[in-house]
Amino acid sequence: MKVSRLVSIIMVLLDKERISAQELANMFEVSKRTIYRDIDAINMAGIPIYSTSGVGGGFEIMKNYKMDSKVFSTTDISTILTGLSSLSNMMQSNELVNALAKVKSFIPVDRADEIKLKTDQIHIDLNQWIGYRNVQAYLEIIKIALQENRLLSFEYADRHGNKTKREVEAYQIVLKGNHWYFQGYCFKRNDFRLFKLARISNLKLEEIFFTPRNYQKPLLDFTDILSTIQIKIKLRIHKSVMDRALDYCKYEDFSRDGDEYYIVTFPFIENDYYYNILLSFGDKCECLEPLHIRTELKRKIYEIANLYEN
Repeated sequence: MKVSRLVSIIMVLLDKERISAQELANMFEVSKRTIYRDIDAINMAGIPIYSTSGVGGGFEIMKNYKMDSKVFSTTDISTILTGLSSLSNMMQSNELVNALAKVKSFIPVDRADEIKLKTDQIHIDLNQWIGYRNVQAYLEIIKIALQENRLLSFEYADRHGNKTKREVEAYQIVLKGNHWYFQGYCFKRNDFRLFKLARISNLKLEEIFFTPRNYQKPLLDFTDILSTIQIKIKLRIHKSVMDRALDYCKYEDFSRDGDEYYIVTFPFIENDYYYNILLSFGDKCECLEPLHIRTELKRKIYEIANLYEN
């Protein structure tokens, strides 16, 4: 039983007058039986949930019930506030403002300073330092499409810069690493696709509604796949690029080579993306082995140098 799901169910019940077990099951992607167990657990925690059967029935918090602030611990409230605050940086909406206000209403006066201290100990800012700035506006458009089951249209650039026009049913927003995506059914490909927001332009919310279809969440964990295609290469890097290299490997993969350099065991896949990572280190990085990757890097460097010769 996930505590985070119980807290989320309470928040949903506070926001809605009544909601069915099936709606909750769909929302949290669990079975109705799990939802019934969760409701029992919430009741046992002292929050009276009233159930009605039949058409239009469902669960609701008993009217005139005031949430006991002791239901949530200091850690519970500060964790929820941290999560909601981080989202509010990217997705400004009345729903988030209302949710933040409700959570803050649970804070007892005698614990306000302690909770503020714990909340301030973690700051999550999902805004980028520089670069692509349409993310927030596009997230708001996609969120409306998700809520209202409306089609999205946009132009999408592949990794070579070729653009195609797309019409897509949106199903899920995804934050993976430091990049935003959304999962949707693409009519051009007649299949579900994961779209990177940075590659989208001219995003429009269409006045065309759709009936949601069954879909599977995108595969986001490539650990097993990477283990079969990744190899380890040996690099010699200058200490000035160590910070960037740590984005791809662990500190334990570094060993000193004099005062200025490190020898690094670096995870590598033989494709343009990974070769470009190495080339982006410039003259601060040398591939020592294996020989065929070192040779391919020399060829690519020669092509770059030849480009400037001409």
